[in-house]
Amino acid sequence: MLLCKPSLLTLPQLRTSNSTPRNPKRSLSIITTNSITPTQRRRTMSAFEARISLVFALASQASSLSQRLLVDTATEVVKYVSPKRFESRTLEEALMAVPDLETVNFKVLSRGDLYEIREVEPYFVAETTMPGRTGFDFNGASQSFNVLAAYLFGKNTTNETMEMTTPVFTRKSQSDGEKMEMTTPVITKRLEDQDKWQMSFVMPSKYGANLPLPKDSSVTIREVPRKIIAVVAFSGFVTDEEVKQRESKLREALKNDAQFQIKEGGSVEIAQYNPPFTLPFQRRNEIALEVEKKEK
Repeated sequence: MLLCKPSLLTLPQLRTSNSTPRNPKRSLSIITTNSITPTQRRRTMSAFEARISLVFALASQASSLSQRLLVDTATEVVKYVSPKRFESRTLEEALMAVPDLETVNFKVLSRGDLYEIREVEPYFVAETTMPGRTGFDFNGASQSFNVLAAYLFGKNTTNETMEMTTPVFTRKSQSDGEKMEMTTPVITKRLEDQDKWQMSFVMPSKYGANLPLPKDSSVTIREVPRKIIAVVAFSGFVTDEEVKQRESKLREALKNDAQFQIKEGGSVEIAQYNPPFTLPFQRRNEIALEVEKKEK
């Protein structure tokens, strides 16, 4: 009995080491299978372990997503934390700062003590009509801004998110039914007989005329032609009363301009470059009137 047990134990070892298997793959599978212990064969992942693994996988994915969002957020914040400045003529203008976002391209034709004359290049806008009795009605402006922002951030035919631009423009018309050109990202135009205003976002220039169409029928796209405007910059928060005063001063000053005159039927525009959390003395606002060259 003692002699038989060793022979039974060693016989498979002799076959494995001295004989050449006809099917190496089958032999390998046999060896691999034999090397697994009965305890390992019975080992399966429990429901609890599966849930733990899923939690870790989701946590890893969320962490990666959070890192990307953090980087994107930081990139956007830098545009506001490290703003850019326009050329200043006064101490008030020197303190103003604007976000480092795309704006409408323009060329300064002349610059005086009270205003500067700019030639604004053509651009495209997305616009919508909004309720409100003034150009700075908070509820009406917020509704229109949200409608246009939705288009800008994906509510369009390509579901594409587009970049924000500056400034925000508020515009009122001089007479009912008059067709006006507009400048930069957000413009508001008064419809005198309806207590309605129009707000416009300037589209990023990289799209040109190839802009995605809005899904909201209240949003329309159009091109704004080249124009010349007279501009005065000021700080603080904009009110209707201040707009009236500054518009009156700008119109009076333009009467003495040797080269340019106010374009007939032209309307006043107010540009606001900064987000709401900006300190009043750092905010840059501009009031503008469309002008044309005087006939010689």
